[in-house]
Amino acid sequence: MNEKIHKIENDVQDRNSVAWKKLCEYVDKVASENREEFAPYEELGEELFFQIYTLPESISKLKKVKKIWLYGSKIKRIPPEIGEMESLEYFDPYTSYNLHWFPYEITNCKNLKDSRVSTRALLGNYKNRIRFPSLIHNPVRYLGETLKCSVCKKEITCEKTNQLWITLRVGTDTLPLLANLCSKECEEILPEPVKGYVKFPHKGGADLEQPSYEEWEKANVVKMTMADIEKLNDGTTDNPPKLLKLIRKIWER
Repeated sequence: MNEKIHKIENDVQDRNSVAWKKLCEYVDKVASENREEFAPYEELGEELFFQIYTLPESISKLKKVKKIWLYGSKIKRIPPEIGEMESLEYFDPYTSYNLHWFPYEITNCKNLKDSRVSTRALLGNYKNRIRFPSLIHNPVRYLGETLKCSVCKKEITCEKTNQLWITLRVGTDTLPLLANLCSKECEEILPEPVKGYVKFPHKGGADLEQPSYEEWEKANVVKMTMADIEKLNDGTTDNPPKLLKLIRKIWER
């Protein structure tokens, strides 16, 4: 297991910088023109784009955007407001190696079917099991004094939120998510984590035990020989219906 614990960084962005102001202007332009793609690198250029470490809360206005392009970014945080991007279908922060986790609200993007994430940088990744930072003494902080519960959307103060990590399937990736909860009832509504990862929502920390790679493999990988395939196909290799059923069964796991 990877012994390194990433410290949670708050106030990651200089909101008075030229880069930030240009990004906010770009968000407004994309929203007003009902564009379907959000590609800040193309708008800001390399120098300014690499000064962006989070996205503005105003991305909630991007109701028509279907694709987000953040390839190679220096992004460290994605705000919960991404959950309000109701048309989002594709999310690409690939090679954004400082992006270790995502907001639970991304699960509200019901049209999000495809993603491309650098999974080796993620907390709890099945290969290196990067440890989750403790949320007890190092909580995530947001702009302002209040936020919404990740589950019921009730407004709560930052001091009263119960923050938990949970690993779920989002798009085509398995992501570590941070949930802000207002009550025990909302905690109990959280879905079951993906098999092969921590089995329950948690606070992280050095004492948290994560499943081994072997446990992940046992829960998620089906190994077959050619003889197994031929047996499923009644001794032939040209019977696709049964193979398709098998593939579907494996995918549903």
